[in-house]
Amino acid sequence: MIEIKGITKSFGSLRVLKGIDLSIGKGEVVSIVGPSGAGKTTLLQIIGTLDKADSGSVVIDGTDVSTLKEKELSAFRNKRVGFVFQFHQLLPEFTALENVMIPALIAGDSASDAKKKAMEILEMLGLKDRAAHKPSELSGGEKQRVAVGRALINHPSVILADEPSGSLDTANKQELHQLFFDLRERLGQTFVIVTHDEGLAALTDRTIHLLDGRIHHQTD
Repeated sequence: MIEIKGITKSFGSLRVLKGIDLSIGKGEVVSIVGPSGAGKTTLLQIIGTLDKADSGSVVIDGTDVSTLKEKELSAFRNKRVGFVFQFHQLLPEFTALENVMIPALIAGDSASDAKKKAMEILEMLGLKDRAAHKPSELSGGEKQRVAVGRALINHPSVILADEPSGSLDTANKQELHQLFFDLRERLGQTFVIVTHDEGLAALTDRTIHLLDGRIHHQTD
């Protein structure tokens, strides 16, 4: 479902990625681990089309994203890739419901359709009674679940998560980790997760170990 071939990336004289080849299947939950500076977040951003590789290709659901023009790339990213960040990145002036709706509105859904879909997702995530609350009124775990809902609303091919539980306490961390696997079982959702959390990495179907810009080894 995702085919990554020969990805390289440098920032000035610093070579961050030195030839990454990786295949990820539909419905797979994959973690990417490694020391700071190994290139984990850079690789995730390239997969998510937030950054461009110097060479190599990323093919998602048969689309080589390097061939897309900027406007096409933005539309592809909005509809086919969901993102969950360490600090949720919710817009503080909007409610949980409105935050989840935003990608659907950008994709061209009517306000009524976006609202209906967002409410269904919040209910699925156990947040129906928090729909009218703004981020400042939500717990850390609730904010991350809203962020997951926002990532889900356009039925993306893959959800990319960068240290998604890094800011959570142990109980909320375990709940979020379980949610990823529940969504895989319920929706067939694919996840690629950059994490330093050994507990989360141990749960995933496959762990990609990066070291010095290369895949050092993989564990199942």
